[in-house]
Amino acid sequence: MDENTSLINIGELSRPATVLVEKISDAIGGIFKPYQIIRVAKAEAQADRVTADSQIEISDLQRRAFHRFLEEEAKKQKNIEDITQKALPLLNENSKPNEVEDDWIINFFDRCRLISDDDMQSLWSRVLAGEANSPGSYSNRTLSFLSGLDRREADMFTRLCGFAWDIGGMVPFIYLGHPDFSLPNIYEKHRIDERLLKDLETIGLIQLTDGRFEMVFPQNRASYFGREVILRFKHGDKTVLPVGRVQLTNVGEELAPICGADSVEGFFDLCINNWKLNHWIEVVELPKKAD
Repeated sequence: MDENTSLINIGELSRPATVLVEKISDAIGGIFKPYQIIRVAKAEAQADRVTADSQIEISDLQRRAFHRFLEEEAKKQKNIEDITQKALPLLNENSKPNEVEDDWIINFFDRCRLISDDDMQSLWSRVLAGEANSPGSYSNRTLSFLSGLDRREADMFTRLCGFAWDIGGMVPFIYLGHPDFSLPNIYEKHRIDERLLKDLETIGLIQLTDGRFEMVFPQNRASYFGREVILRFKHGDKTVLPVGRVQLTNVGEELAPICGADSVEGFFDLCINNWKLNHWIEVVELPKKAD
């Protein structure tokens, strides 16, 4: 195989996907071109030739080190290619991969090349696609954080985000211990408890409050996994709504939209009913948008 041969057929990709692959190849030397592995193999073959020609002995230790290095690089290459492949279908028609900074791409793949878990690879692929769709969406600080995130922590955060509304940004509505709200058993059912909240605060995805954190609404529209509503406060000067115990950090805000969370059955109606009951709010649900 020629060392410049691509592992995928570029001609079969959409234009944004083609641009992304080319952009990555330019930044890190060929994401779909395993020239690194080929060069290692060539180096090993050359070492064998040198041994034969000059009778210089290569020790078993050195040979094992060569094979270990080759295997490790092959695994890293596969991880990189798997993450990229998973990101390509997530690009939208208005994607701008050509505007993604080379330094960001280099940092991204330096962080994710050791990730082999399928679910964690999917999370990294959503970050890559999200950055290509809207350059500047994910900071290097978030990439650094994500490289240290394990599957258990990611699962906790995903469960938490099942309770998040989009109100000018993702906002988890966690009313555990809040005196004005009663959402019977719904948090316990989905394993949202004090320990989980403390763990997520410790690793830096959320900040906890005394249960009375209020959000000033930048707009009167809110949505919960595709169900959109208009919130009308009955008193014109009342433009805040208690959102409970949790506030996302900057890293949490960047990861929440792509963490893979699903809606929690019954949570939409429980929120609406409590808002109406406690805060004199009129709620108008808008027709669901066609797919």
